[in-house]
Amino acid sequence: MLLKPNRTKYTKSQRGRLSGPVSSFVPINNGRFALIAQESRFLSAHQIESTRQVINRYLKRKGKIWIKAFPDLPVTSKPTEVRMGKGKGVVKEWVCRVRKGKVLFEVDGVSDQRILDAFQAAKKKLPFKTLIFKNSWKLPLKI
Repeated sequence: MLLKPNRTKYTKSQRGRLSGPVSSFVPINNGRFALIAQESRFLSAHQIESTRQVINRYLKRKGKIWIKAFPDLPVTSKPTEVRMGKGKGVVKEWVCRVRKGKVLFEVDGVSDQRILDAFQAAKKKLPFKTLIFKNSWKLPLKI
């Protein structure tokens, strides 16, 4: 089940910029461990779903996962070999704007080692560097 909004005010939008870190960084709200982005990028619904599946597989469907990234930005593209003009293309996929310092996933309810293994495997599914953070650890100076 890929994430996408049920309805939006406008079907197509412009991409915008991804500059600077998250303005209000809140480390962890729900879980004990969190996966935090260390770079700014667009994260597609497919990447979020595959990361969720890997985490679920390592946790053996026990524990609780909170997904903090939601793809709400439509990305359009025109078909190949189409001439210039004639309007904007159709919506191809939905992406999430991920800025540096954003919490992507939170997990709680299983042992620490199992969560660390799950996040190590989940890091490989994401197109940018991430940081594993535990609630009791001190916050790093540079995120």
